[in-house]
Amino acid sequence: MKRSGLLLFLLFGLLSTAGSQSFTDSNLPILVIETNGQVIPDEPKITVEMGLIANPAGERNGLDDAFLGYEGWAGLEVRGSTSQELFDKKSYALETRTATADNRNVSLLGMPKENDWVLHGPYSDKSLIRNALAYRLAALVTDYAPRIRFVELVIDGSYEGLYLLTEKIKRDKNRVAISKLRPEDESGDPLTGGYILKIDKTTGVNSSGFVSEHPPRPGSTQQVSFLYHEPKGRDITAVQQAYVQGQIRGLENLLQGSDYADSLRGYPQYFDRASLVDYFIVNELCKNIDAYRLSTFLVKDRDSVDPRWRMGPVWDFNTAFGNVEFCAGAAVEGWVVDFNSVCPDNAWPVPFWWQRFWADPSFRRAVRNRWYELRGDVLSDGQLEFYLDSLGHTIGEAQRRNFERWPVLSKYVWPNWFVGDAHAEEMDYLSNWLSERTAWIDAQLAAPISSDVPGGGSFVPRVSPNPFWQELRLEYATRGGQEVAVQLFNAQGQLLLHQVDRDRPEGVHTLDLAVAELPAGIYFYQLRIDANTVGEGKLIKGR
Repeated sequence: MKRSGLLLFLLFGLLSTAGSQSFTDSNLPILVIETNGQVIPDEPKITVEMGLIANPAGERNGLDDAFLGYEGWAGLEVRGSTSQELFDKKSYALETRTATADNRNVSLLGMPKENDWVLHGPYSDKSLIRNALAYRLAALVTDYAPRIRFVELVIDGSYEGLYLLTEKIKRDKNRVAISKLRPEDESGDPLTGGYILKIDKTTGVNSSGFVSEHPPRPGSTQQVSFLYHEPKGRDITAVQQAYVQGQIRGLENLLQGSDYADSLRGYPQYFDRASLVDYFIVNELCKNIDAYRLSTFLVKDRDSVDPRWRMGPVWDFNTAFGNVEFCAGAAVEGWVVDFNSVCPDNAWPVPFWWQRFWADPSFRRAVRNRWYELRGDVLSDGQLEFYLDSLGHTIGEAQRRNFERWPVLSKYVWPNWFVGDAHAEEMDYLSNWLSERTAWIDAQLAAPISSDVPGGGSFVPRVSPNPFWQELRLEYATRGGQEVAVQLFNAQGQLLLHQVDRDRPEGVHTLDLAVAELPAGIYFYQLRIDANTVGEGKLIKGR
């Protein structure tokens, strides 16, 4: 990539193609792409030249500055389904490459090295931060969420606005950290893991998969499609397909059974319930109207690592946070998990799984306890306000240029419910909506399922530290004279520890658990007081 030639092209292009708008510098990194006259297709990716202007922190980035963030080749294509059809501002799939078009793993803006990236161009989301906010929240709640960086984009000398550079969801030690599945892995433990499935529309090049054998609701002719995300449809072998389909069908048959919620024989042995709970909380907090039914990922590692399926990572929040006019998506009230009742004829329904999970008292109890744990920490009102203010400040300068390039303020863009006349109004709407949403969820969950604290109130049991090594301590509260029992299971569901504490006086107490001899790994605990489950969760023991 010849920096001097590209710079002249850029400056001339901005003066000749961007009309009255002049873009020369930014407080954000600037991503520069030259297509050399090619049209950017839906697929396959074309090879382009790319440079990333990212000066040290505190310094502004100018178009005549050196490409310190990246300089070289990349693959580029338009991405998205509805957004590609309806929106003038496009989003892109990006792949960093060598001169011979091989994958080139690089670190962009401090994110871990990889070659697959996404350039999300917020358009109908006129706050410009819904995806960024959701991924930030998910990173605080779940095991992994895509990392993000805001950039301003220039293609062939034309300023294209504010974009979110995002990690693509894929298997990688720094992304979805599961075992690599190779074509030759067709038996034994290697066959059992390395899968990422996606519930989504059956459009695009990676649309091969299979259909659920169970309707989303009784009597429905609607279907739920599982797509092979990794390995992709062109790479996954027939044996591996048969294994995955057998797994999903077995899980669905189990969920249809009367004892589906049994702690020893039911779904907790086959799903990582902690990931189900966290996925539920993030998507319900944001009221992501696409949750569970579109852009929904499931992951499975090898049985030797963890035999259960996990939900996530989360993805795509354009129609979240009240930014949708259909299916009651703008209302702060209502659970997205009830989508099939609200929009029974929608072409992409929620799998029946989620109604079964939500009908399980232990799942609801886990949601309540986890929600109140998070509300006391990373999802408190103060923290949520801080995240909004921080993101708003980050894009405060760039949003003005973005709306000069894409003048959509005060205009309806599908599927807007609220249309503000200024970016500040869009931010106010988002902030007020989120505040009312959290208050509604607080009211629905009422209080954590926990033991009473003397004098009134409640106390959510705590197990710490997590991760743990040689010591693990349980804190709980009793009304006095109650029997407290804690059980510890390994990832295979085997009971490894059963400790009982009896006849403690009224108050908050601690119990040291005998874990020093346990090997490193993943564990699950369940706390019962007088035979009532009041706490449960996942624990990790370090080496």
